[in-house]
Amino acid sequence: MKKAGRLAIQLLLIAFCLFYLFPIYIVFVNSFKNRQELYENALAFPGTFSLRFYSEAMEKMRFARSFGNSLLVTTVSIALIIVLASMTAWMLARRDNRLSRFIFMTYVATMIIPFQTIMMPLFQVMGWIRDTLHIPMIDTHGGLIYMNLGFGSSMAVFLYHGFIKSVPVSLEEAATIDGCNRFQTFWKIVFPILKPTTVTIMILDVIWIWNDYLLPSLTLSNIDKKTIPLSTQTFFGVFTIEWNLAMAGLMLTIIPVIIFYIAAQKYIVKGVAAGAIKM
Repeated sequence: MKKAGRLAIQLLLIAFCLFYLFPIYIVFVNSFKNRQELYENALAFPGTFSLRFYSEAMEKMRFARSFGNSLLVTTVSIALIIVLASMTAWMLARRDNRLSRFIFMTYVATMIIPFQTIMMPLFQVMGWIRDTLHIPMIDTHGGLIYMNLGFGSSMAVFLYHGFIKSVPVSLEEAATIDGCNRFQTFWKIVFPILKPTTVTIMILDVIWIWNDYLLPSLTLSNIDKKTIPLSTQTFFGVFTIEWNLAMAGLMLTIIPVIIFYIAAQKYIVKGVAAGAIKM
C-alpha cells in the first residue's frame, strides 16, 4: 500500500509538472512552424525544425540591441539592490530599537502594495523631477534602474534581515578587535556569509526585471532603448499578428533566464528558507 501510495503521488506530481510546462511546449513547437502549420494544428510538431524563423525574429526585434539594453538594466539594477539592501538590512538587524523595527516593518508593508495602484502617481512624480529638477527619469535606462531599485529593495531587505539575524554578533566583534572598521567588517566578514541569500535575490530579481513588461513599457518609448520584452511588440500589428515569429521571439526572451536559473537553482530554496526563519 505504501509503495502504491508513493507511486500515485509521483504520477500526480509528474502530471502537474507536464500541465505546468505545457505552455512552454506550445511556444517551443510553434516557433519552428510557418503560419499555415501553426493554424492547422498548434499542438503538432513542425514539419521541419529550422532556425529560419528565429533568424527573422532576431532581425525584426533588433535582438542584439534589445538584449544589451535588458542586460544593462538587469545587471545594474540587481547590483544596486544587493549592495544597498544588504547594508540596510545589516544596520536594521544590528540596531534593534523602535525606529529600526518601524523602518523594517515599513519595508515589509510595501511588499503588498500592487504596482498598478501607484503607477500613475509614480509617473507624475517622475515627470515633476524631469521638469523641475531637470533630471531625466523618463525614457532613460537610469530612470528605469532607479524605479527597479525602489520596487526591489523591500523583498531584498526582508530576506537579508532574516539571514543576518542568524549570523553571530561575535564574528563582528572579533573583526572589530582585530582592527576592522564597520565598512571592512560588513564587506569582509558579514557579506560573504550572505551568499545563499544574495544568489536567491539575484535569481528572483533576474526573473522579475528581465521579463518585466509593464514598467519598461511606461518608461521607455525610444526604440533604441527598449528591452527584450518590449521588442516583441513588433510582431503584434494592428491588423495582423505574426504568431510564429512572436513565439520565436518569446523563446529568445526566456532562454537566458532559464540558463541562469539552472546554473543557480541550488541556492534558491536555501536562501529563501534562511531569510524567513527570523524577523
